[in-house]
Amino acid sequence: MTSPVRTGQAQALTRQQFGERFRQRFVDPAFDAERDALVRLEQIAWEAFDEGRKAPLTVKAGAGFADPSYDLSREWRDLHQRLQAAQARWADRATPSRVLLINASPRNDGTCPGEMSKTWRMTQLARTACEAEGMAVDVLDLSRLTSDYDRHIHPCKGCVSTAMPLCHWPCSCYPNHAAGQTNDWMGEIYEQWVQAHGVLLLTPVHWYQVSSPLKLMMDRLVCADGGNPDPTSTQGKKAELARQLELRGWDYPKHLAGRVYGVVVHGDVAGIEGTRRALSDWLDWMGLIDAGFGARLDRYIGYYEPYATSHEALDADTAVQDEVRRAARSVATGVRLMRDGRLQQGDGALPPPRKK
Repeated sequence: MTSPVRTGQAQALTRQQFGERFRQRFVDPAFDAERDALVRLEQIAWEAFDEGRKAPLTVKAGAGFADPSYDLSREWRDLHQRLQAAQARWADRATPSRVLLINASPRNDGTCPGEMSKTWRMTQLARTACEAEGMAVDVLDLSRLTSDYDRHIHPCKGCVSTAMPLCHWPCSCYPNHAAGQTNDWMGEIYEQWVQAHGVLLLTPVHWYQVSSPLKLMMDRLVCADGGNPDPTSTQGKKAELARQLELRGWDYPKHLAGRVYGVVVHGDVAGIEGTRRALSDWLDWMGLIDAGFGARLDRYIGYYEPYATSHEALDADTAVQDEVRRAARSVATGVRLMRDGRLQQGDGALPPPRKK
């Protein structure tokens, strides 16, 4: 018997509150000529929210799902198929070796700071090094969250904490058209992670932690570590069914296991070692394989020096530039070894004493 689902926390939004929030997108006087049209659109949006029309476009799940007749979100189904294709490319020995470089700084010259980040420059050093090693390279620039129009990584809703099978792979919490939670970037990001043979994360330290864009992405990758690839088994988001599935015995599949990783963390005062360890622990937990000591780098750049001259500090620190290149080359080497079957986790063949 499962424990009861506990409710009563969520707060209702009144029609007036909804309208005030909806109209905030259109305060520019340039919209004044379309106020009547906006009133009609607001009413449609309110009805969608009030009725909970999260996924208005659906398709039958079809073969391969626990309930083939279930109405799946068409957007989720399409992403699910793309990830299956990406996983097939990853496993195909004929495909080029691919490394994903992740620039986790929110700073770029297209938004308020008016200047590119040091992390971006280090990402370019890593790109050149990986390409010189014969890798195909994808760059995920998380700073686009701060400069692109209406681009989002929406926050994780914590489905795992209710029951692991309630957390679907890929995440089915978004888009939520009823709540206006759209333009979620994670679909593309999942695909980049899945098809990558190696991943190199590059991040600054913000208040003893990773940057906020990186943390958003990390939390939304929880579905890659134990997530349920069949939303029909829980009839969407039915918590009771998910709890029953988990208590019957859940295998917590690691959907990104076997990729090679490296981490580059930089700061100016404190926090680099703790941040690097936390990232390494997270990636280890998900079943990725570290590329060696040289691929786990933490360094201060311009230690206790002014922010205004931090780019010059990076210019002068040629050793750290070489270390970034070395970290990238270590990941590339690890990818080659992994694809040849010569790089594996030492405990990979040993059954875990307990699952989670």
